[in-house]
Amino acid sequence: MIVLAGTIGAGKSSLTAMLAEHLHSQAFYEAIDNNEVLPLFYAEPEKYAFLLQIYFLNQRFASIKKALQHENNILDRSIYEDSLLFHLNADLGRATETEVKVYDELLGNMLEELPYAAKKKHPDLLVHIRVSFETMLSRIQKRGREYEQLEFDASLYDYYQELNRRYDQWYEDYNESPKIQIDGDRHNFVDDEVAREYVIKLIDEKLAEIRK
Repeated sequence: MIVLAGTIGAGKSSLTAMLAEHLHSQAFYEAIDNNEVLPLFYAEPEKYAFLLQIYFLNQRFASIKKALQHENNILDRSIYEDSLLFHLNADLGRATETEVKVYDELLGNMLEELPYAAKKKHPDLLVHIRVSFETMLSRIQKRGREYEQLEFDASLYDYYQELNRRYDQWYEDYNESPKIQIDGDRHNFVDDEVAREYVIKLIDEKLAEIRK
């Protein structure tokens, strides 16, 4: 089982689809387009940050439980980076101390239960897609979700910038499974066929190394 990680617009869904096809596996995607809480969060982040994170946490827990019970699955985002996202919102004043305490305890309980619920301790590989802030903004604009655009809320600029910055430290600290980092700027697998083949080759080699 492979889990992907990366900031908004990093290309997680694209790489998930590529790997699922390449490895003949099932893909698990984050609930975005049918997420009724997400537009509320972008409209009033101070009011809906906690609700949104609980929504995502529940979805990610269900997805990783299901994926870990079978062979050869790809998740385009996992429960392991959930804390990064919520604590950023908390640091921006969008969550109370009580909400942070409740969230941290709930996440801790879920991670403790995960090996029993899924019959497996951890993923086989985490793939982190690292992109520059400029690439992140370009792809957010390109995919065109109205509530994600800077024109919708200029304060999103600072939020996106800090989110992108924090992923570097998160990747360094991640120790739940073997991991690999892909430079999404240098190897633009979203638009470039040569880069796509190279990235898949890198991941194949890492999987072969893990199997040894």
